[in-house]
Amino acid sequence: MANKAQDGQTTLQRGKACLRCRKRKMRCDGNKPACQQCIRAKKGDACEYDDGKGKTRTQLLRENIVRLEQRIRELEDPEYVSPAVVLYDPHAHSRSGSSSSSFSSPGDTSLYTSHSPLSFPSDSSPTSPNTSWTSLQPVTSPSPSTFVPEIFFDEHQTRFQPPLELARMLLDIFSPHRRQCGLDIHMGRVLDSLSVSPEEQRHPALMNAMYLWACFISRPEPLSQHEEHYLGLALDALRDGLRDGEKIVDIIQCSCLLSMYFLANGRILEGSYHATAAAALAVQCGLHLNTHQEQSWPIDPQEPYDTKPSRTGVKEGERILAFWQVYNLDRCWSVILRKPSIIPDGVDPRQSINCPWPQDWAKYETGHINVSPPFQTIRGFIDGEVSHSSFSTQAMRVKASALFSKADQLSTSWDPSMKQPTTLPEEIAALETSIAQFITTLMPLDRLDTISLEDKPTLLAAHTLAHTASIQLYRPFAQDDPIMFEKCSRSARACVTVVKHITERDFNFLDPIIGPCWSYAADTLIMELEAQEAWTMETDVRNQITTLLYAMTTLSPHLPIVAIAATKVQKRLSEL
Repeated sequence: MANKAQDGQTTLQRGKACLRCRKRKMRCDGNKPACQQCIRAKKGDACEYDDGKGKTRTQLLRENIVRLEQRIRELEDPEYVSPAVVLYDPHAHSRSGSSSSSFSSPGDTSLYTSHSPLSFPSDSSPTSPNTSWTSLQPVTSPSPSTFVPEIFFDEHQTRFQPPLELARMLLDIFSPHRRQCGLDIHMGRVLDSLSVSPEEQRHPALMNAMYLWACFISRPEPLSQHEEHYLGLALDALRDGLRDGEKIVDIIQCSCLLSMYFLANGRILEGSYHATAAAALAVQCGLHLNTHQEQSWPIDPQEPYDTKPSRTGVKEGERILAFWQVYNLDRCWSVILRKPSIIPDGVDPRQSINCPWPQDWAKYETGHINVSPPFQTIRGFIDGEVSHSSFSTQAMRVKASALFSKADQLSTSWDPSMKQPTTLPEEIAALETSIAQFITTLMPLDRLDTISLEDKPTLLAAHTLAHTASIQLYRPFAQDDPIMFEKCSRSARACVTVVKHITERDFNFLDPIIGPCWSYAADTLIMELEAQEAWTMETDVRNQITTLLYAMTTLSPHLPIVAIAATKVQKRLSEL
């Protein structure tokens, strides 16, 4: 029912807008069967409402797929008894007072509540864990089976393409999680591409990588059984794409998604391989250069590569965002995996990162792209330069990655057995200042609940990476320098403070990099615990460690790699 606003316009009650308007944050008039916004966009058939009184087409499709899966298994095995199908409640978080989302994702909190590896009281929260770390047992997600029902194909579909309605459902599941795996893509264009000719569609490698992630984030729901199916399709399509040399940006984005999938599941070698491949391909195609630089292509210049500079805002935005997706993956996980980063950033213009800072999609849609792309984007930021276009949520995530990588580079260059460069102390002091200044530009933690549900996890990762960068910078000197030791401990406590601002729902959308960062913070606090003697101070440190272990154990069912990190922390604690 509509209310009258003070300005005389008619507004809807919260949660009454159609799903399409809610997803695009547009004003909806609430008319049924289709609102004016959808009618004007010629999307009247896609206008649907989730008011809690009935099921949307997506929910009905999901239920139908589950029923068909059970029926196929019954036909294959006469002795198989189909269990009662229990679906998640898409309105549970709304009734509990949480803000509603325009997506009905199986990755919502209610999906995992009964599968938590912890036995916390119902009113417990990440801000107040009340369980000793000795009882926190990380549990990995159940391994998906390889059973693939025939419903995923029909005689009219290609080898790489599922039925249209199924593809839409999978993308609807994936969409709110796209930034969790580092992808910032215009989902409206992706959905629209499903209905055009194959030549105009996004590459099957990218599409199947997104379908793979949709299955992964659905764990432990039945849809997760098809991970191996879509993984195989994505890998096959990726190989074909590399051979054909078409839609290279899509291929690079696919490689990033596959890398993040393997890393999130603790499959380190495969994840590292695809991360290296994505970074090398991005550099070869010149994504690190700005769109106005001339490029020498190692192929026939008549070949219509889509990585050549484009003057259209959305396409150029996707090219820019694709590079920063690769950059975040390369810089952050190179530190975690202890391997050299691939993307160069030197003084030579051809080896310098000159790509413009990422902006919000609204800017690209309106064509408001930075007309003066920066020279040496990252090096300028590290040196203290300020760009008016570098304060978007995604730009903050990139800056945090840069600081995290630079801190590791400086700390690993210090070797007490060798004569150190005379400039090292100055470089460390300069980076310390850059990290401190960057943290002040981030949105304060107590205001994160006021922003969109997709921006909050990105900023949580940026806060965590910045504080972990300080830990990396100070740690080599902490054992011998009390001041550095205190700075290191203070940064670890700051990571704990970030954890206390994570809600139960946020755990479904956290960037996998946050788990290893928590591990660094926990190791620092354990080092402090070993050095303390006063019982009161020891209790405080133990509480901080327990908070981190609670967060790591809660995140483990969603991201198995975090379970690996939590196990290592628990092992170290057991050795005290």
